[in-house]
Amino acid sequence: MNNTPWLAPLLTTGMISACMTLATNPPVVNVPLNATRHNAGHIARVSLSAQGETTSMAFFIGGVPQSVTRPVRLYTFVYPGTCDHLGPSPAYAMNQNLITYPVAKQRGWTLARSAPVPLGELRAGTYAIVVRTTPPNGRLDIFCGDID
Repeated sequence: MNNTPWLAPLLTTGMISACMTLATNPPVVNVPLNATRHNAGHIARVSLSAQGETTSMAFFIGGVPQSVTRPVRLYTFVYPGTCDHLGPSPAYAMNQNLITYPVAKQRGWTLARSAPVPLGELRAGTYAIVVRTTPPNGRLDIFCGDID
């Protein structure tokens, strides 16, 4: 006698729930970063991935103003609001390490950061990612992208 007729519906419900979670909260979210007037003509993007209670961020920076000293060091922040209307102060400053790494055979740099917030929370709110030069380089916002 089989006493587990409930098992198939339970597993089906669990699989559907997992698929719906992945559809609404994908494991990686790509955010294009738009150049500001201080860095016109350059491109950048950041890939956000869920790491439990933190969000990992992998940046590709395609260019910085010529006045930025080498090696390139950049600040990164998550601000409440949108690029058009940033909040008064960052929600998260991700400046554990300012060093960037040149991309071999391409112009550009990569950097990795993490924010102490789940990716789902960033996606559920209204937040923007800002890339800024260091104080000796003018403390200029050079890229911004809204998290969708």
